[in-house]
Amino acid sequence: MVDVQSQMPTPAAASARTLAIVVYGLYLAAVCSGGLTGVIGVIVAYVKRDEVRGTIWESHFENQITAFWVWLMLFVAGCATAWMLGLGVLLIIGAFLYFLVRTVKGLIRALDWQPYV
Repeated sequence: MVDVQSQMPTPAAASARTLAIVVYGLYLAAVCSGGLTGVIGVIVAYVKRDEVRGTIWESHFENQITAFWVWLMLFVAGCATAWMLGLGVLLIIGAFLYFLVRTVKGLIRALDWQPYV
């Protein structure tokens, strides 16, 4: 017989999952808001990161923080080199695709109650 009680998520795990999904939603909204909601999302991820240490949600918050900073560095480098025969445009497109892939993958895994990794 399967113990259904042991498979039920704790309120803390459900709350962490919800917050991870909200941050991914903020990241997706950043595409339309010029990045403003992305900044809000990374702040939330930093604030809540310590609360999820040692859980599957830690990998999601680490992914969110890493994805934001890599995207920002690539975007700034792209803007700085936009005058170089399109190199900057390629960097900006690459930054967008990187950010989008990491966000969508993380969102799907969070919805499935799985770690990001």
